[in-house]
Amino acid sequence: MRQAEFDGKGSCIRWTETPGEEPARVYVHGLGSVSSVYHAHIAARGELAGRRSLFIDLPGHGISDRPESFGYRLEEHADALAAALDAAELRGAELVAHSMGGSVAIVLAHRRPDLVSRLVLTEANLDASPPPAPGSAGITAYEEEEFVGGAHARVLEAVGPLWAATMRLADPRALHRSAVWLRRGSEPIMREILEGLTIDRVYLQGELSGELPGRKALEAAGVRVVIVPGAGHNVMFDNPDAFVAAVAGRD
Repeated sequence: MRQAEFDGKGSCIRWTETPGEEPARVYVHGLGSVSSVYHAHIAARGELAGRRSLFIDLPGHGISDRPESFGYRLEEHADALAAALDAAELRGAELVAHSMGGSVAIVLAHRRPDLVSRLVLTEANLDASPPPAPGSAGITAYEEEEFVGGAHARVLEAVGPLWAATMRLADPRALHRSAVWLRRGSEPIMREILEGLTIDRVYLQGELSGELPGRKALEAAGVRVVIVPGAGHNVMFDNPDAFVAAVAGRD
């Protein structure tokens, strides 16, 4: 396990990694998740073997620290992720990022273009105030102190046992603040950043999640949109073969 300080106060972002060739692949989880749980089975596939792979947990999640004084904005998560990549001495990494992690990866590519050579995004949040969903909207339906004081348990029950298995590992205050800022979005907004980037960009949308808003504009901007059959929001679990193909560049 490795770590890097991210807030100037001794708090550390942590990750595990496997050795291999560069450019490294950096796997980033979504809200209330853990990178290794969602991506280790993907990185282990033969089609992806031989590449250095990092499984990084964002602040407030998994094995990383969860300082109460931290804001947990998308930009702050991106800066913490940058601290990890700097400590790992990475440049031009491929980021494989899910949901909120995709939003963080987009912001990172904007703030630190030297760190990112490719984005593989799985149902990343691209807009502010997205349609209600059981995750971020369910969390932000409560004020922070109400959520920390007891509503956290109700949300865990509402999201179901699989998501709750990793969400319960996230600090409640960090989870709430992350959800609030995810719904408020970055400045500039994530979609605008993504469309303006010139690196290789792949966006995976689960077929069961419905039509991707703004798909034509994304494709016109050079984003390769892949609709994954038989998959919902968690494409890496629902159709791992298609997910591996996209990461490997064979979609």
